[in-house]
Amino acid sequence: MLKVMHLAAKSATPNSHWEDLNHFPAANSVQWDNIKTQLDLVLLSLETLTGIGSEAMLSAAINLNLESKVPDRVALWRLRQSNPLRKGQGGRKNLDVEEARSLVLISCYLAKQHQELIRRGVGLLEQIAAKNQKPHQIALLGDYIDTFCNTYQERMEEDEKISTDSLTHLALKLLVDLLFYSAPNGHRRLWLSLIDRSTKQF
Repeated sequence: MLKVMHLAAKSATPNSHWEDLNHFPAANSVQWDNIKTQLDLVLLSLETLTGIGSEAMLSAAINLNLESKVPDRVALWRLRQSNPLRKGQGGRKNLDVEEARSLVLISCYLAKQHQELIRRGVGLLEQIAAKNQKPHQIALLGDYIDTFCNTYQERMEEDEKISTDSLTHLALKLLVDLLFYSAPNGHRRLWLSLIDRSTKQF
């Protein structure tokens, strides 16, 4: 078993529960901006790797009994548009703790559904690292990176500081993160990651 996969599968916990995500420290506006950005990027990574869209996310919300938090496409779009890196001002809103919890549970539910594909991607990533190959030499990774970079550039404000190499690094880092989030305790991992990274810039 590959090392990263072994770590992601370790420490099985019961099914995801809303109550597992109770603790969240007070965050200032900059920290919340980073949290909103990370949540949107996790969903962006899932979208571009698996090809899912808003319908799958809304279906996940229904299965998790989160319809009141994410009732329709407009609500989902507004939550994701709260990412300060996104283009346009019309749908932007504050994200509260309950909405953040909802997006965490939806993200991890979808990651679990597509765990086999995520594992395959991470396995290929480890193989090419061992052989000193480039990710674009592997079809699955190359397609994912291209789609991620293109979608990121379509949706986010232009930033001359972000290079293709930086976006590639971000895409691959998120791919590895998804493997951890697809584990039985993935919702806790993502929640703790939000807390841990709330002070960091993207």
